[in-house]
Formats: sequence, C-alpha cells, structure tokens
Amino acid sequence: MNLAGLILVSYGGRGIVELESGERLECKYRRSVGRPCCGDRVTVQHADDESTVVVAIEPRRNEFARADARQRRQVIAANLDRVLIVIAPAPLPSRDLVERYLVAVHSLGIEPVLVLNKADLLNGAAIEPGGPLDHLEDYRRLGYTVLETSCKAAPGTSVLDAALQNRVSILVGQSGVGKSSLVNAVLPDLDLQTGALSRVTGKGTHTTTTTIMYALPCGGRLIDSPGVWEYGLWRLEADELAAGFIEFRDLAAHCRFNDCRHSGEPGCAIEGAVENGGILPWRYAAYRRLLEQLQG
Repeated sequence: MNLAGLILVSYGGRGIVELESGERLECKYRRSVGRPCCGDRVTVQHADDESTVVVAIEPRRNEFARADARQRRQVIAANLDRVLIVIAPAPLPSRDLVERYLVAVHSLGIEPVLVLNKADLLNGAAIEPGGPLDHLEDYRRLGYTVLETSCKAAPGTSVLDAALQNRVSILVGQSGVGKSSLVNAVLPDLDLQTGALSRVTGKGTHTTTTTIMYALPCGGRLIDSPGVWEYGLWRLEADELAAGFIEFRDLAAHCRFNDCRHSGEPGCAIEGAVENGGILPWRYAAYRRLLEQLQG
C-alpha cells in the first residue's frame, strides 16, 4: 500500500519520514528512485521485511542548495516558503556572504529574510566598513525584511514568530551566529522533538551536522541546517547571477547587447545606473567580484 509522507531528516541511504497520520518511521531509499532531502514529499511502502521504502519523490516546488568542494550544486532542502539568513556581529560575516545567499534564494523565487542575531552586541562591535553589518539600512531600502534578534537580551526573539508562522522556513548562516539558540527559542519542545527522532532510528540525532525539519508551535515547519564557515555558490551563468541582484532586473533589458555581462561592455544600463546613482556602488562591486569568482 502506498503512503504519503514528508522527509524530516535525510542521511546516507535512509531517513525519517512523517506519514499523514503523524507516525514517524525510518525509511530506506532505492537507488532507482534517488535520494530525497529534508522537506521532500514522498510516497513510501512497507516492504516484506517490515522496513519502509521510498518508492517515489514528488516534484519539488523549489530547492535550496549550496556548492560542494568542486563547486557543484548540492541540494540540502526542498519545498520552502522562506529562507532566513542569519548574520551576527560575532563572528563578523565576510564581505559578500549575504550577496551569495541572496543570489541563491532569488534563484528559488521565494522570499529571503535577513536576521541580525546578537543584535545587543551591535553597538559595541568593530563593524567592518563596507561589510554586511554596515549596509543593513541599504538592505531595508532595497525592500528586504531585516529582523533583529537576541537570545540573551532585548530585542528577544518574538519577532520570529510572525515570520515563521504557517510557513516552511529554513535557517541558514555561518557557524557561531547563534542559529542553535534561535531554534531553541522558537521551539520550546526541541528536546522532545529531537528525542522522538532519535527513538525512530535508535541512534542519536546529530543536530549540528544534519539538516532537520521541526514542527513549529505557531504552525508551519522550521528546517535547521548545519552552519558553514563560508557559503559558496555553484557555477552560474552571468544572467543567473545578475538575477540575484533585484535592482538590476528592470534595467538589464535596456543594455545594448542581449548577452551583456555588466562588466565593462559598452552601452551597459547597469553601469549607467551605477554612475547615475540608481544602483549602489557597493552592490555593483559585489556583483563584479562574484562574477569574477564564478566565471573566472
């Protein structure tokens, strides 16, 4: 009998699936079907040996990915409504970290949200001139939602409830920015949920190294992904990269050449907008750096 389910955790050749009844089972993957990821909708069957097997992966609405060591696209979660990009005054984000994340999220066609965690440390931090923390107001003016949180002082974390409610969201960010503390703050029953997942497999669930989906008390789902030292983009074409800079979109059609890379070509509308003040010079500089890294 076929049963519909949701992948909560995926590791190696198996994972944990939640059935529509709420029952959670360990499941195996067939090579012919492929490997589902956290957030996938799947069809499973009970095999003769009483194990559960994934027999189909439903089409994905979108995929959140990052680059592996060879700059290949590696999917880590699927079927998302929002990506919450967590940054903090400690550790300071690298210069183009936020732009890398925004390019990746815009490729999904879903909404990115910037979360400044440890906001209580901002005034005392040695903010890098030209770094992401120096541009928070610019992000807001570009139309991005920027939320400020702290797990130890004001403003607290209550602002996340509305951002997460009735949505499937993923938290991403560098190691050390406090994602685990945020997860603890929005999931009062976190230990119960991780304990339940561990009982399914009979093993401990490694929450810092595994992408895991949790049920939110406010409704919706939250996916916590392992922290990374530096988020990397897979290989992209110049037009795909440019699409990740939302202020470029209406202008790119006015470039002289259809295949304009916005990197010194004559008649480039993007460069013209930079010169005329229509595009922030630091954003254009970030685009050029990423273009050089990805296409060099």
